[in-house]
Amino acid sequence: MHPGTHPVDDHLVRRLVAAQFPQWAQLPVTRWPSGGTVNAMYRLGDAMVVRLPLLAGGAADVAAEQKWLPRLAPLLPTAVPHVLGAGRPAEGCPWPWSVYRWLPGEHPRAGALTEPVRLAQDLAEFVTAMRGITLPGAPRAYRGGSLALLDASTRAAIEQLRALPEENVDGDAVSAVWDQALRTAGPNEPPPVWLHADLMPGNLLITDGRLSSVIDFGCMGTGDPACDLFPAWNLLPPHARAVFRALLDVDDPTWLRARARTLSHALIALPYYRTTNPPMATNARHVIHAVLEEV
Repeated sequence: MHPGTHPVDDHLVRRLVAAQFPQWAQLPVTRWPSGGTVNAMYRLGDAMVVRLPLLAGGAADVAAEQKWLPRLAPLLPTAVPHVLGAGRPAEGCPWPWSVYRWLPGEHPRAGALTEPVRLAQDLAEFVTAMRGITLPGAPRAYRGGSLALLDASTRAAIEQLRALPEENVDGDAVSAVWDQALRTAGPNEPPPVWLHADLMPGNLLITDGRLSSVIDFGCMGTGDPACDLFPAWNLLPPHARAVFRALLDVDDPTWLRARARTLSHALIALPYYRTTNPPMATNARHVIHAVLEEV
């Protein structure tokens, strides 16, 4: 999926577990078909999952989770990954890796939610709790910087999509949304807050339509509060989107920044993942449609 992806397989995982966590060596190992792009997931028995980086950037995510998740978990209203074992680099695996408790549930799909308003309420509660965290020494969130930092990559993606007529993306319309947000953002960044910073459907788990877990905190840190409003467009239908916004009391400038950030992410993802990661590409198309339908 990415250049330089490190190869992993069942044999490697079994060898790593046996060497570093011998108490679990007899448990079965099964590749889990995750839609993640920088880590591989393997079920370890029925109650655990192994997460191994596929890229150097994924290694940084693992280290961040090992450090911060134990501190964040007691402060959040939703279950998050619980680190059961911190794996060390070894032959065949040059980076840290982790064993987590398995979290049950399924990923939500836009257009197929059974409890969209209640899910919007759950997501708003989670985002509110993240914003209220005051733990010192926080890293800078992966997507937490100025909107202007995304300008070049967003415009490049729009031109890529103009060259893909089969995707049917209105380049002028998405450019107008982006330009409006840049004009509104201004030169000053808002006060930073704690963020998950990657609230994609693939990082959410639901049970009976309700949010049961939030996973993959590799992008977490502090930054623009608009960064945690992605579910408004990548998941929620318009009536639930309005509930999400009202519960978080989002003002117009923050809403425009959030919409533009979500759109930028989708515009960049679509040409990159359209042939390698169908779930990511499908969600990107959904976001583009949802944003243009709203404006």
